[in-house]
Amino acid sequence: MPSTRYWVTTEKSVEAAIDDLERALSLRQFGVLWHLDLNQKLVEKGLEPEPPFHVLEVCSAPRAKQALHMEQSSGYFLPCKIVVYEDRQSGQTTIGFPEPEVMLGLIGNEALTPLATEVANVIRDAVKEASI
Repeated sequence: MPSTRYWVTTEKSVEAAIDDLERALSLRQFGVLWHLDLNQKLVEKGLEPEPPFHVLEVCSAPRAKQALHMEQSSGYFLPCKIVVYEDRQSGQTTIGFPEPEVMLGLIGNEALTPLATEVANVIRDAVKEASI
């Protein structure tokens, strides 16, 4: 069974990793549509914060349009999510995402596989670059 997620660790702070990730994604024509600081939300709800944890929803509009044209239900998995967080065990920053091939594979339309692989490779490259 293929891995369901891809992740790397870095010695960078969570904030620096996010900045570098946003830059690396932008160079690859991906934009950050939404950024959730989970701890900010926890504190707003009166809960104790966890180690830093952020969720970024990212999108390449041309690729999203292609996926939706091929299979409207692919929208269940759009935009792509990338998480950046401080691992509570090691203290290192982790950057990761669920594998698009696995996510889109849940739909059962094999015609989406090449596009999902392309998206995975682009995001993987951006994540690797941001971790260095």
